[in-house]
Amino acid sequence: MARITLENLAHSYSPNPRGDGDFALKTMTHVWQDGGAYALLGASGCGKTTLLNLISGLLHPSQGRILFGDRDVTNAPTAARNIAQVFQFPVVYDTMTVAENLAFPLRNRGRDAAYVKDRVDRIARMIGLEAMLPRRAQGLTADAKQKISLGRGLVREDVNAILFDEPLTVIDPHMKWELRAQLKQLHRQFGHTMIYVTHDQTEALTFADRVVVMHDGRVVQMGTPQELFETPAHSFVGYFIGSPGMNFLDATVEGRSARLEDGQVLDLGAAYPPLSGRVQLGIRPEHAHLTDHGGLAATIRRVEDVGRHRILRAELAGRPFDVILPEGAPLPPGPAGLAFAPGRVGVYADDWRVAPLSGERAA
Repeated sequence: MARITLENLAHSYSPNPRGDGDFALKTMTHVWQDGGAYALLGASGCGKTTLLNLISGLLHPSQGRILFGDRDVTNAPTAARNIAQVFQFPVVYDTMTVAENLAFPLRNRGRDAAYVKDRVDRIARMIGLEAMLPRRAQGLTADAKQKISLGRGLVREDVNAILFDEPLTVIDPHMKWELRAQLKQLHRQFGHTMIYVTHDQTEALTFADRVVVMHDGRVVQMGTPQELFETPAHSFVGYFIGSPGMNFLDATVEGRSARLEDGQVLDLGAAYPPLSGRVQLGIRPEHAHLTDHGGLAATIRRVEDVGRHRILRAELAGRPFDVILPEGAPLPPGPAGLAFAPGRVGVYADDWRVAPLSGERAA
């Protein structure tokens, strides 16, 4: 196990990059603590897999250093980094049995037969492969083969880190929940540093202690699931985390007041410094509610029933605006007024969250 330090790290697939636009991974410096469970979350093409492959040694960075503990591994080959990696699609030896596949990393390192059998049996039980141990991998379903890949990544106890690149893509939905729970249990038991790449926010938020959100080749926020939901540092985080995502309204902010594009004024509850660029207000659908005592005038377009709650699709200041309604909550017969929970309106300038002036209550 190891602390992983990314120091001034960046990567371009172009041999002669000339600017930020040529870099798949923009310059970053981060420290990932020994024994942490991290998820790399972002849309396809944001740089998640590039970053994972730099850590594993499958790619060499265009600039910067990678350290495992105090050891610089930037130029070390993958085999010398002592990591395990599980890829998006199954990588198995078809001519071997399931047991031989799982045992392969241990036998390669000369572990004794009793230890190998104990670890193989234990991992097979954890991922539901006990009955398949004597069978050859050839002819198994993609689902079963990916479980073998996952098990082979988990079978070693002495790795610096275990890297997962969207490993549950081919696994059926019910088994995904079980395997994620088992991965968390394994992490609690053995304390491996785990890095899990996904574009699925549910996978990221249920697996990781800390989620690393990437957008356009940058890490825009690293935090706990609660921090990402409550105080997104970047508008992409607000939009990407949550279902529906955060609402954004263009506004002009002066001190404690925000004026929307249609002229309606909102008290922010805290004073903000003068802002330039594109200024927006960010409000979670969970933090808005209907009111018949004032509020901001909005138009209800439709209501969607999704089981335990309803989603009200409205229009506010010429922009789409979503509201989470508790099941059974009444709808007003006339024009709707929208109000927001105190302290739940975020202010963003050019996509980045802005803090209120010192001494003011944060929004």
